[in-house]
Amino acid sequence: MDREQVAVRDGMIRLGQFLKLAGVVDTGGEAKARIQEGEARVNGEVETRRGRQLAPGDLVEFAGAALEVVAQTAAQT
Repeated sequence: MDREQVAVRDGMIRLGQFLKLAGVVDTGGEAKARIQEGEARVNGEVETRRGRQLAPGDLVEFAGAALEVVAQTAAQT
């Protein structure tokens, strides 16, 4: 599974917001439901809290995608 890097501002982001930013869910409600059903893994562990704080270096696995949290650089703004 190839890793896709997803850049986030401010260094930290909640899991539900991250899934929307990455484009793997359309709404916050969809993110909430799918996270609560145990469909998300963070750093290899099932995560059921949509408010889980992610930081650069965290790896999120969701719907067959591997998404790495990276800090947004000035060139990406």
